[in-house]
Amino acid sequence: MPTLTPQSAPLSTASSAIPRFDSALRLSLHPVLDRRAVVDGAWWPHSRDAAAELPELIAAADQRLGRTTLRIGLHHDAWQGIPRRILARGRQVRVGWFRHTDPRVITLVLAAGEPIVLLIIPPDTAPDAAETTLKLTARDIAGLTTDDILTRAGPPPDPAFRAGTGDSPARWENEGGSVIAQ
Repeated sequence: MPTLTPQSAPLSTASSAIPRFDSALRLSLHPVLDRRAVVDGAWWPHSRDAAAELPELIAAADQRLGRTTLRIGLHHDAWQGIPRRILARGRQVRVGWFRHTDPRVITLVLAAGEPIVLLIIPPDTAPDAAETTLKLTARDIAGLTTDDILTRAGPPPDPAFRAGTGDSPARWENEGGSVIAQ
């Protein structure tokens, strides 16, 4: 089980521009959340079991961002055991699931802030490829699509986390609209 390492200062738009990732937490966040990039970081869960994985993600995000996670949005077909709520530090965090979103991302809705979008690294990804993805998403990735990030990092395609699963479209634009493949 990953341990939480203390962060010297909460991540904010005023924080230094030093990329941060922690391989023990299997979470990376870009230090400046400025909405230019399609994702704000990446997360490498140990499994597809949402009930088992989400409490650690919530705790890590709350600590790293210095904010409180209120809701989580994820793709229904990419996860198993999705609860309606997760108990986190004495509060209930609501979990919403959707079928018309990119299954490769998860969205955290935080108190007093923009939503945070994390690229999900498939659980069975080789450690080298996963760490490359974590490092890449902690850097300036503005202008890169989710496909670009995954191609550069090299994680193998996982059918459960691939765009086009179920009813979801093959690609998504930054604002959430579908891109029709030609």
